[in-house]
Formats: sequence, C-alpha cells, structure tokens
Amino acid sequence: GDWIIYYESQRDGGRKVYFAAARVVRVERDPKRADHHYAYVADYVQFTEPVPFRLDGKTLESAVSNPDGSVNPGHAINPVRLIPRDEFEMIFRLGMASALTDVGAEASLEPIEAVAQTQSEYGGPRPSVLVTRPVRDAAFTRVVRSAYDKTCAMTGLKLVNGGGRCEIEAAHIRAVEFDGPDSPRNGIALSRTVHWMFDRGILSIEDDGRILMAKKLVPDQVKRMLNRNGRIIMPVDSTFAPHRVFLQFHREKRFKGN
Repeated sequence: GDWIIYYESQRDGGRKVYFAAARVVRVERDPKRADHHYAYVADYVQFTEPVPFRLDGKTLESAVSNPDGSVNPGHAINPVRLIPRDEFEMIFRLGMASALTDVGAEASLEPIEAVAQTQSEYGGPRPSVLVTRPVRDAAFTRVVRSAYDKTCAMTGLKLVNGGGRCEIEAAHIRAVEFDGPDSPRNGIALSRTVHWMFDRGILSIEDDGRILMAKKLVPDQVKRMLNRNGRIIMPVDSTFAPHRVFLQFHREKRFKGN
C-alpha cells in the first residue's frame, strides 16, 4: 500500500532526478537470491517534468541533508529511503505541475493514504488512487507526445492547429480498461483517426515496429497515409519505445487481422 517515488541517480551518467511514482501492491522473495525481493507495483505514473534532487540549492529530502545544507552521502547512497508525507507530495506536485494545469485549477491530488512511513502513523495500508483519472491522462498525454515529438507514429503527421494546440493523441497500447498502466512504454502517439482504428483492433504493431492491418477494414485512403516503410516511427529515446508485452496483448486481444 505504500507509495514510492522513483529516483534516477548520477551513476552511469544519470540525471539525479525524481521521475515517476507508483504504489506497491505486494513484495515477494526472489526464489534465486534469499536476500533479495521483488516489489510489484500498480498506479504507475510518469512525471511530466523530472524533478531535480536539489532545487534552489536545497535537497528536497530532508533525510539526506546535513544541518549545514550539504548532502549526507551516507544517507543519500541508500537505494531505498523513507520520505515524509509532505516532502513526497511536494516532489509529486512539482513533477505533475503541467498536468495539473492542463486539467484546470480545480484539479488536485486525492488524499495520499499510504506514503512511505511506518504503518502505525496511518493505521495500516489502505487502497488509494494517487491522482484523479483526468490528471493521470493529462500526464500520460504530455509524456507520450513529447517522446514522439508530437508526431503520429504510424503516419508521420505532425498536426498543430492555428492556436498552437497539438492534435496528436496519446494511445494506450493495453487499454486502461484492461489494466493497462500509464507508462510511456504502454503508449504511442497517433492521429485521431489512426487512434480510433488502433483502439478497435483494425491496426496493430509487431514487436519490431511493423504496422499490421486488418486489410478488409482499412480504407484505401488510410493505407496511403501510413508510413511507406510499413513501420512505426520510434521515439528518439529508446527507453520510451513500446514494450513487447503490451504489443503482444494488443495483437492477441484486440487485433482483428490474421
């Protein structure tokens, strides 16, 4: 039931930023290594903006700071750290600021019922959704659009209206109704028509990026719009590329082709 925030350290050229949040649903022992465990998570959400470890010269986690404001390396090196509720929410709000703005000033976080504190402080873990669905959708859309440079992965179209608004949509590969996560690796940027066809299984994607068509259901006009090489445009950052697990689900459960 505890909520966690993901942190990218500076090891191997990392950015030293907080970049996502999720809820731990269970912890199991590693069957091959007795001193290791696996944490299974739900409600994963990628921040729309990575949050720096230090802001205005101060760390956002009080536990890793010395009284003089310097970083305590003995604490900062810990791979898992407890964080007070107010600091958790502050980091989360900074990371989700633009998504909160997108859905309007009335948007807010739902009560955080299980932050990484001792269970006695909040009466034990309880089910909780960290943010409302509109906020999660806004964050997912921003992250996926950015990953694909606001370009439809299947047609190469980059549609921006006269007011500067992007008309490319963010599609879940494994839909939310089928427990699809809000991870960018479960997302792809598509134009509205292509998005509609993808959701209905008229279009799908192979693990190697090849576009699949239920040919009898795809109009010739749409066929001519699809990328000439028959493959989707991949994100510049390969860490955001569609994951084969989600692509496989779409092909097996949604695709109407053969």
